[in-house]
Amino acid sequence: MSEAEDRKPQSDEARSGFDPEITSEFAIPAGLAVPRTGGEPETTSEFAVPSGLDVGAPAAAEGEGSAFSLPSTYSARQAPSAFTPAEGVPVVSLIKDLPWQDRMRTMLRMPVADRPAPEPGPKAEEGGPAVPRVLDLTLRIGELLLAGGEGAEDVEAAMFAVCRSYGLDRCEPNVTFTLLSISYQPSLVEDPVTASRTVRRRGTDYTRLAAVFRLVDDLSDPESHLSLEEAYRRLAEMRRNRHPYPGWVLTSASGLLAGAASVLVGGDLVVFVAAALGAMLGDRLAWLCAGRGLPEFYQFLVAAMPPAAIGIALTLAHVEVKASAVITGGLFALLPGRALVAGVQDGLTGFYITAAARLLEVMYFFVGIVAGVLVMLYVGVQLGAHLNPDAALGITKRPLWQIGASMLLSLTFAVLLQQERSTVLAVTLNGGVAWSVYGAMHYAGEISPVASTAVAAGVVGLFGQLLSRYRFASALPYTTAAIGPLLPGSATYFGLLAIAQNEVDAGLVSITKAAALAMAIAIGVNLGSEISRLFLRIGSAEKRRAAKRTRGF
Repeated sequence: MSEAEDRKPQSDEARSGFDPEITSEFAIPAGLAVPRTGGEPETTSEFAVPSGLDVGAPAAAEGEGSAFSLPSTYSARQAPSAFTPAEGVPVVSLIKDLPWQDRMRTMLRMPVADRPAPEPGPKAEEGGPAVPRVLDLTLRIGELLLAGGEGAEDVEAAMFAVCRSYGLDRCEPNVTFTLLSISYQPSLVEDPVTASRTVRRRGTDYTRLAAVFRLVDDLSDPESHLSLEEAYRRLAEMRRNRHPYPGWVLTSASGLLAGAASVLVGGDLVVFVAAALGAMLGDRLAWLCAGRGLPEFYQFLVAAMPPAAIGIALTLAHVEVKASAVITGGLFALLPGRALVAGVQDGLTGFYITAAARLLEVMYFFVGIVAGVLVMLYVGVQLGAHLNPDAALGITKRPLWQIGASMLLSLTFAVLLQQERSTVLAVTLNGGVAWSVYGAMHYAGEISPVASTAVAAGVVGLFGQLLSRYRFASALPYTTAAIGPLLPGSATYFGLLAIAQNEVDAGLVSITKAAALAMAIAIGVNLGSEISRLFLRIGSAEKRRAAKRTRGF
């Protein structure tokens, strides 16, 4: 190698080999070398764990999952019995043996997403009937129920039961005072089908109402496969059927009702006859106004005049009778107890728009009655009739006569409501029980009339619901007529009389008392019905079939 080549700097490759003579400034001097022990590597990190502090290998960590994956503590074999949303909605159990009203009402109170998967319903035709026809049948049934005075929640329950019986499970009925609508959506990705119907005419016919309930009962029964054509045929027969009682029977029942009510407030035989004549005359005048197409407001106004006129005529003739009992009896036949109970029931069950409309209707009827009676009272005062508002304090206590009068009042009220003859006896007994409870609490126990009325109405609602559940029918025929003896006829009359005699303060106090009694009746009936649904379980497959056999099915 020449001298020039020795002065040439060596390349990196040439210096990359191990040269024992070349050392680093970080190298350990030869005399300070530490002997290596075991198989420990020569190069260590300042983060390495010392040999005396070794820990075991950590357990394998759970892999990262999705937010929609089931938690590791969830087991399909030990899953909860039902799903409860985070906001705390309680789990609702559906018992198949209960009447369809309770089952459908329970499901209606649940959101659509939380309703249990229903069992497939019977389908008469291959592939099932057309959706628009099922919705039309549902609306027609709901129209008859709503026009007959049934509560909005019960109407929705019936509509829901009809749809489910034909396999339309994802449906939403909606009921207001005059409008019914229903919407059905086959799936979440399909367009919904919606139909509606308007209630133009209302009528009181509890026989037709019971027939509609039997139809819904048969449709909701899994053992009966009722086709759509058969359901339409039965619905058409209900519309064609005549009322069970002729007109002259209804007029006579109106007179007997007024006469029985006059006995309840202390009247005698003369008062009974006078009140009956006044009520029958008012009924005929109301029918005449209805035939001329006048609204119901004027019908009530005209019907309230004859009883008041007869009472004032007896006073002017100086006949020794209680004119107040005559006028009060006539008012009993006109007070809209059915609409009042239905309105309060809708409000208690959350149908506030329908409840407000019903109560407004009751107010208009009441104003019509007030106007008709006030006109006659003003005429009587101007003619010199001395009507005593304090006569209310002179009501005699005649338990047997009053119980008999209350039963007669309930019986005639049931006839006016066009009830089936098989239900008249039960509602008559229920009315006698109601007055017995009221008399025992108010006259014997000296409890306030409002509290006594509320308890008696609660008994009416309880017994009426028991009877209806035993027969798998509507509760209205068993409760509406039975509350007749509890209606605030006397408080209404004495309030109007005080206003007619320029004693406005006393009149308003009496009118307020009448309103409190009316609310006590409605709340008591509804509370009794809810208690029976909550604690009493009546109904099973065996009892259901037995009940159908007794009805001729």
